[in-house]
Amino acid sequence: MSIDFPALGITILTIGGMQVSAGAIIICLLLLSIALPLFVSMRFSRRSDDARGEVSTLLRTQAELHGRISALTETLSNKQSEMSQHLNQRLDGMSQRLGATLTEQTKSTHDNLSKLQERLAVIDAAQSNIQTLARDVVGLQAILSNKQTRGAFGQARMETIIADAMPSNAYALQPTLSNGSRPDCTVRMPNNAPPLVIDAKFPLEAWNSMREETSPEVRKLAAQQFRRDMEVHIRDIAEKYLLAGETQDTAFLFVPSESIFADIHQHFEAIVQKAHRMRVVIVSPSLLMLSVQVIQSVLKDQRMREQAHLIQGEVALLMDDLNRLDDRTRKLQGHFLAAQKDVDLIMTSADKLTKRGNKIEALDFGGDIPEQPQAPSPQSLESRIGSLKFRVVDDE
Repeated sequence: MSIDFPALGITILTIGGMQVSAGAIIICLLLLSIALPLFVSMRFSRRSDDARGEVSTLLRTQAELHGRISALTETLSNKQSEMSQHLNQRLDGMSQRLGATLTEQTKSTHDNLSKLQERLAVIDAAQSNIQTLARDVVGLQAILSNKQTRGAFGQARMETIIADAMPSNAYALQPTLSNGSRPDCTVRMPNNAPPLVIDAKFPLEAWNSMREETSPEVRKLAAQQFRRDMEVHIRDIAEKYLLAGETQDTAFLFVPSESIFADIHQHFEAIVQKAHRMRVVIVSPSLLMLSVQVIQSVLKDQRMREQAHLIQGEVALLMDDLNRLDDRTRKLQGHFLAAQKDVDLIMTSADKLTKRGNKIEALDFGGDIPEQPQAPSPQSLESRIGSLKFRVVDDE
């Protein structure tokens, strides 16, 4: 506890029951200020020694740490170089694989593009063909819409089939009959029989109406109109073109479409039967081609029969030449046999001369019996005959 006396300028401190004056305290402080630096210097010197030891320890530790850091740095540098080399190798391998893959992909893409271009070219050609076909179909529709043009179209198809299958002298186009009518074509028959009449005008208006209409009532009316047109046309063919003694008793009605021909036989059987009763046969392009081919075969057989005597004469001349060749061959064979006999005699004489020459050379003149000539063996004969050349001249 402290008590202040400001008037005296003295402060009395009470410490542990003892009263201490300010002067004593000042003295103590002066002593303390003198002793404290000494104490501090002593403590500092002691601590400085300790610090020097610690610094030396720190320096040694720092040196060891520096060595370890250097070793670690070198190790890390080696590891980094190895890692860099390994990465470079991996990158090179990946680059090569990537390059090979890109090359293969480029080649495959090029091949696919080439195939695609080829397919596109095929598609373009097909599209061009389709466009051409569409134009042809439009033109055909325009042709079939006109009656006169349609008749010319059927006439052209029929003429093409006839001209491809038969010679020009076997048919006639639009000839005039005795009644003044002019059929589209007449075909010459074998054995001087009357010609066959072919008509190429087909009533197609009602057929097109029947095929184009969607209403059942209108289609039924169009079918009835087509049936009437067909009956009228068949009747006209029978009356105009079936002339006794001048034409065949059967005529052909040419239909220039296989589909129309099939539909007529499927849905209009009555018309087909009526045409048969009136001796008018409805034919499609394939049936007309088959019919004219049969007629052409019959005409060819007729020409063969007409030329049979000429063929027999040629065969007789051929047999005379063959007999003459046989006679000359037999004469040549006789010459060869005579030459063969002469060769055998020559070979026998040559053997005798050889034996006598051998005896003379050996001075063997003993009285031996002359040997009978022996026929040479076939092998020696063939070998000797092969070395000779003969020229055989026929006297004839």
